[in-house]
Amino acid sequence: MKLYADRIPTAVRQLLTDIFVVLWVYAWVRAGLWVQDMVQKLGVPGAKLESAGGGIADNLSDAGGKVGKVPLVGDQLVKPFTGAADAARSLAEAGRQQQEVVDTMAIIVALIAVAVPFALVLFLWLPLRLRWMRRAAVASAVRDQPAGRDLLALRALASQPLNKLAKLGPDIAQSWRNGDASAVDSLAELELKRLGLKSARR
Repeated sequence: MKLYADRIPTAVRQLLTDIFVVLWVYAWVRAGLWVQDMVQKLGVPGAKLESAGGGIADNLSDAGGKVGKVPLVGDQLVKPFTGAADAARSLAEAGRQQQEVVDTMAIIVALIAVAVPFALVLFLWLPLRLRWMRRAAVASAVRDQPAGRDLLALRALASQPLNKLAKLGPDIAQSWRNGDASAVDSLAELELKRLGLKSARR
């Protein structure tokens, strides 16, 4: 597998693009984590509510336990404390549920923040990069073979812009069909140059 081109300008451009993509992905990951932290701060009131509700419930339960020891009327006096403790526990539970919702939202928002950049990398940049690597590897394997030069020349005729083909001569296609070695070499060189590869060794 060929990672980078032979020609310096193309190789430098590929390397800079790869570095940019890596830094771009890293920056979006950091941005996603930052967004997650910001959203999670919305759960602070819920945490305080859970803590306060739990503390009040415990205090009321302790007070109810002590009041319940009063002879004769203890059972009657403890009911308000028990009800108030249950209400405080409900507040604490509401605070806990709010924190769970905020945590879930933080994860979802962070994933959404990085989903589009990752999709661009996976579905646009990466396929193009892999396609170049595959084509460059095949071209490198066949460029030193006579039959390989013919294949590269045919590829150039099929894919190169007409203005570039016209620069090789008005009858370049006919010359290739006639097996003209110079025409084949010129076309093969054009295709290799497009891929950023050096010429075939002669």
